[in-house]
Amino acid sequence: MDKSKDYYIYAFMDEHKVFLTTLPNVLYALVVYIMAVAVVDMLLWRIDKIYQQKEAMAQREYTAALEEKNKQLQEAVVQARKANAAKSNFLSRMSHDMRTPLNGIVGLLKIDEDHFEDQELVKENHKKMQISADHLLSLINDVLQMSKIEDGTVSLTHECIDLNKLFEEIVTIIRGKALEAGISWESEKEKSAVSYPYVYGSPLHLRQIFLNIYGNCIKYNRPGGKVSTRVETLEEHDGICTYRWTISDTGVGMSREFLEHIYEPFVQEKNDARSVYHGIGLGMSIVKELIDQMGGSISIESEPGKGSTFMVAIPFEIAPAPTQHPDENTGKTGDISGLHLMMAEDNELNAQIAETLLEDQGAEVTVVYNGKQAADLFETNPAGTFDAILMDIMMPVMDGLTAARTIRALDRPDAKTIPIIAMTANAFKEDEEKCLEAGMNVHLIKPLDIEKVKQTIEGQVRVHQ
Repeated sequence: MDKSKDYYIYAFMDEHKVFLTTLPNVLYALVVYIMAVAVVDMLLWRIDKIYQQKEAMAQREYTAALEEKNKQLQEAVVQARKANAAKSNFLSRMSHDMRTPLNGIVGLLKIDEDHFEDQELVKENHKKMQISADHLLSLINDVLQMSKIEDGTVSLTHECIDLNKLFEEIVTIIRGKALEAGISWESEKEKSAVSYPYVYGSPLHLRQIFLNIYGNCIKYNRPGGKVSTRVETLEEHDGICTYRWTISDTGVGMSREFLEHIYEPFVQEKNDARSVYHGIGLGMSIVKELIDQMGGSISIESEPGKGSTFMVAIPFEIAPAPTQHPDENTGKTGDISGLHLMMAEDNELNAQIAETLLEDQGAEVTVVYNGKQAADLFETNPAGTFDAILMDIMMPVMDGLTAARTIRALDRPDAKTIPIIAMTANAFKEDEEKCLEAGMNVHLIKPLDIEKVKQTIEGQVRVHQ
């Protein structure tokens, strides 16, 4: 049983003293309260201020981002409009420049039809049609080449080439055009300036570079003008030799403003469709890109009315002089008389033209219209029936590449040795590589040069006999 008790203790204070301390205590409490309220209010104000600042900053950032986006959109719209304008301008010029030679060819064909008895006129018209066809082909090649450059798929080759021979071929092509235009041709002993004629390079693209430059020197020249060439060795070290070609003309020249844009695609100083200077403005763009890929450089000096000077420097790896195979590189006459050729070509008009040209040279031609027919015809005929096969690439049923592989895989003695010559409109380096990988011996590009076709057939037949 809990026996604890509760106790109460009472304390007494003087009433006077109690009321004496009450007011200070109340005032003190009031001050503390006011200060606490002020601190809380200050904190709330500060928090609100920070929030407002952050909100304002976010708003400014959002506005700036929105303005930047709007600016980018406006620039994109401007660029799109420029691209559309350039595309429209390009298509307009392409339409004009392609229709011009086509119109000439169609018109000359009509004249020949009406005056077929005038052989002199017909012969002259054929020359003009060939010029128009060459110009049309040049336009197409430039567009295709520029497309490859923009895609980054241009493949330079690494072949042993004879620079002297290469430039003899270029000069042969271009000098005739110069003489036809009434322009004289001068050169300063190119051969003596080439220290090492045999070098490694990409002959197809070298031709394209210099044919474009020489072509411009003639196109923008005037009757009675001239084109001159000087070649010099800039430097030689570690098996690398750098040559510089200086090509000058006495033509119309170019303004300083135009020179700043000369390497841009589709740019021409005289680009009005009524201009006497035809073209789509791709030549120098292609030249610059190819020279850059070769590790070289190009510079141009020009003044309106005083002509232009092109300086091209290209480094080459020096190559040893090649040993010629007597059967392959000497004595080619292009004699194909008596040869039996198989030709696979799905286009009847192309087949008819090629068949006629080859038969006029004394060859016997058997035409098939797809790769399967070619493979079947070869397999079902005895060995030695055909001396060579001329093969298109893009054909129905079976393409030319598959047909070549099929023929090479046959178990018969001539399947591995019969020359298979690609004759195709597929004109790029990778197309040639695919043909060679499929077992073909040579890759010829349409439109075909009958003399080159004859020499190729004869050379291949002799080598593989």
